Amino acid sequence: MRKSDFTYPLPSRLIAQAPLPERSASRLLVVKGEDGGLEDRQFRDIVDLIQSRDLLVFNDTKVIPARLYGRKETGGKVEVLLERVLPAGKAWAQVRASKSPRPGSAILLESGYRCTVEKRENDLFLLAFAEMDDLAPMLREIGRMPLPPYIDRPAGVEDEARYQTVFARAPGAVAAPTAGLHFDSELLSRLKDKGIAMTFVTLHVGAGTFQPLREENLEAHEMHREWFEISEKAVMEIEKARSRGGRIIAVGTTVVRTLETACQDGKLKSGKGETRLFIRPGFRFRCVDAMITNFHLPESTLLMLVCAFAGFEPVMAAYHHAVEKGYRFFSYGDAMFLTRRTV
Repeated sequence: MRKSDFTYPLPSRLIAQAPLPERSASRLLVVKGEDGGLEDRQFRDIVDLIQSRDLLVFNDTKVIPARLYGRKETGGKVEVLLERVLPAGKAWAQVRASKSPRPGSAILLESGYRCTVEKRENDLFLLAFAEMDDLAPMLREIGRMPLPPYIDRPAGVEDEARYQTVFARAPGAVAAPTAGLHFDSELLSRLKDKGIAMTFVTLHVGAGTFQPLREENLEAHEMHREWFEISEKAVMEIEKARSRGGRIIAVGTTVVRTLETACQDGKLKSGKGETRLFIRPGFRFRCVDAMITNFHLPESTLLMLVCAFAGFEPVMAAYHHAVEKGYRFFSYGDAMFLTRRTV
């Protein structure tokens, strides 16, 4: 298949620019079984769709205030979006300026902070921050929440809470695991009261998740790297769910990529690592049985992942249905519930 196969018409009015007043007030499009039938529901109904023997797997990454502003020594304005924070006061970042900075040049940030460009690899710059081993204090002082590029407004105070899941724990992401944004404390309590088990993995979502594919041929696309961790406890919970005949339900594509990366040889393993796994039609899933996810950009790797999971025709039909019915799209938008296609 080719990149252009994964497009669909999307009116700009359907791109959600802000969250709803309540997290769980969003809509839920259920893609039903092998026949691809569709059912329009509310996200709160997710409790009715999950059985007590199932296991929900969440991504507990925490979005850091990764957008920084400053200027070059020559005076030109610069916008920095950290992609990945490294030890010893360094970070890989996207840098937007009228002219890309050269290695060895300095970027002067707000409140007197500064960094030096060490090198460039493709679209990313390796930045070294002066006299800092830990970037967290600087980010708390001058960093802004890194809203996605399709949200055409500056990040506000509301986004500090709403572009973050209620169970976020491990700082490191520069984009939210958006399927998890629909869960509030009340909904989580209802799931627990029903006896539904939950566990967590960590994948620090990178800004590369929004990067478009440049090549029409999918085989030529090179995925960005993302750091993940799966605990022994999470592996044990997944094994217990399997033993009682329950489904492994991934809350978001980030959880799917994490689990399927760690299960490539057929057995799920705990541990830390990096993933560049590109899931597209033809991929063999070994761990995840069902998925909750938001609607994704046309021609994106995430849309390709969902098509691989539930079938190209059912998923694209669901997207056209969602457009027709006025669903809200992308990070602050509505959600889907899909079951893995077995044929």
